[in-house]
Amino acid sequence: MSEADIPPPDVTPPGRVSAKEEARTPGGDDEIRLGRGLSSKLLFLTILFVMIAEVLIFVPSVSNMRLRWLSDKLATAASASIVVEGFDEMDLPQPVQTDTLMSTGTKAIALRRAGSSRLIASTQVPPTVDMQYDLSDVGPLTAIGDAIGTLVHGSDRIIRVFGPVAGDPGTMIEIVMEERPLKTAMLVYARNVLILSLVISFITAGFVFFAINALLIRPIRRMTANMQAFAEAPDEPARVIRPSTRDDELGQAERHLASMQQELQHTLKEQKNLADLGLAVSKINHDMRNILASAQLISDRLAGVDDPIVQRFAPKLLRTIDRAVSYSNEVLAYGRAREATPKRRWLDLKRLIEDVRDITAVDPAFEIDFVIDMPDGLEVEADSEQLFRVIHNLSRNSVEALKSLEGDAALVKRIRVAARREGSVVTIMVEDTGPGMPAGARANLFKAFRGSTRPGGTGLGLTIARELVLAHGGDLKLVESNSPGTIFAIVLPDQPLPIAAFRNRPKHRLDQDRQQIP
Repeated sequence: MSEADIPPPDVTPPGRVSAKEEARTPGGDDEIRLGRGLSSKLLFLTILFVMIAEVLIFVPSVSNMRLRWLSDKLATAASASIVVEGFDEMDLPQPVQTDTLMSTGTKAIALRRAGSSRLIASTQVPPTVDMQYDLSDVGPLTAIGDAIGTLVHGSDRIIRVFGPVAGDPGTMIEIVMEERPLKTAMLVYARNVLILSLVISFITAGFVFFAINALLIRPIRRMTANMQAFAEAPDEPARVIRPSTRDDELGQAERHLASMQQELQHTLKEQKNLADLGLAVSKINHDMRNILASAQLISDRLAGVDDPIVQRFAPKLLRTIDRAVSYSNEVLAYGRAREATPKRRWLDLKRLIEDVRDITAVDPAFEIDFVIDMPDGLEVEADSEQLFRVIHNLSRNSVEALKSLEGDAALVKRIRVAARREGSVVTIMVEDTGPGMPAGARANLFKAFRGSTRPGGTGLGLTIARELVLAHGGDLKLVESNSPGTIFAIVLPDQPLPIAAFRNRPKHRLDQDRQQIP
């Protein structure tokens, strides 16, 4: 491939989305079809809710409009009845009656006063009246029911309406009319309300759409695009989102997302370091085993020498080399995120601790005391090699901590390993009089590459030690103490299943265990 064929790098500011990421293939998994996005759903829902609200308002408003229309008809008829005052106890001429009825849109007008009734004007009155309504006392539910009845059945009905005359409560005005004009007026009113509701709905939905789109949809799209970009290259720092200065829920979500992405990048870096470590160990493991095999052959020959000193130290040297060969064979197991299943046997715990003390080989120049404080014959059911590794690791950490106290001969430098049995559980305490564990190490205890207690350490020792103890069904914990130094508690059960109650013991129980150890 020539240089001309190589595409230019995609340089995108941190937290932004590149043009390549925005130009998704149509129909792809990341494409949101028209009408299915949050913006479209928000617009449709806003219109729907406004229309529902208008419908809830529409029914009582139409019933009120009907009452007003009928009241206006009664008022018009009452005004026309004034003409009667000039014709005392006389019938109106037919042309006057016709003009009066035409002006009011009714078929008959009558006045009732003091128990008497007088027909003001009339045409040919139908034989029956279908419905009659009293406007003097109409409840809300009755008004709504009458309005619905008019809209459904008001095409061919004749109705009788009566009510008090305004300004003269003692006089009632009564009219007979067709219901069709009332229904027509109500339908026109309903059409106008519908058009107005639609206009209000679209205007309201538009304002809500643009406001919510600016406040919510765009930030959510930005976060979604960033998560997609981060998923493509999570190891690039430039892919971490830049949180905005918003102080609302979305601003908090952006800050939490940025923190999570940074933590994930840190974890991926640690995993890469661990993978590199496993690769390096695998490269040297083969040669290391050959070297140790040669040392083992030489040690076997030393065992046949008659020198008493050689006879004294040769067995320990052989056990040390055997353990080194075993570690070399099993060291890659941690790189595969597993440890060998414990081969549990009954062990003399004191003798195992003595082997740890001898193999630790504390330099007399440092004046470090190694105290074993436990009863003779205390037995524990565990894998000998794995338990040795756990206690040896904790002891070596204590030695390194005590070496840092050089310069003051008056300081007490002591490693104390104590143990006691409580029922089916053995508790082993490994404590020292060193400077104690730093706060940073406490926060990341038992985490590879983060829980180291000394500069340059990897923190793998405590991580592996806790894995080994957990494989036995027990637990390895740091015991809080007011005294200087560091105290670790190893809790080992005889059987892995019944230990659930012991593994969940609070820290104060561990303090009680430490105080009860002789």
